[in-house]
Amino acid sequence: MRRRAYWRHGEWADGVLYALIREDLSVPDSLALLHDYVTVHNECVRTGDWVPLQDWFAEDAELAFEGVPVGPFSGREEILEAYGEQPPDDEVVVFGVEQEGGDVVARYGWTREPDKQAGRMIITPQEGKIRKLIVTFEE
Repeated sequence: MRRRAYWRHGEWADGVLYALIREDLSVPDSLALLHDYVTVHNECVRTGDWVPLQDWFAEDAELAFEGVPVGPFSGREEILEAYGEQPPDDEVVVFGVEQEGGDVVARYGWTREPDKQAGRMIITPQEGKIRKLIVTFEE
């Protein structure tokens, strides 16, 4: 609550701000994993430090790309090395998310073209980590 937050109709009016948190919405763990991964990914793009990203992958994780000649990469260490050597240069924007079986499929784009879908990210979760991530690049 904020007193005298807005000037309306010739006088000050109080304002109240409400928010929901993840626990209020009962977000499935797999969707929360996607959200948190994208948040950390985007922070890594901003800072250039890819080390925090490794914590989101299972030890024996797989990372594959479709539509570009990169990878695949196996294991947390190899994935981290790949991000360090060929880092993405833009932040991810998620347009929509669906669950397909045990996987989470996100339609994504880049902040430089926020109205264009670039492809899909398909995440297979395992005990709160990413077991497999497939990133597609579509025309």
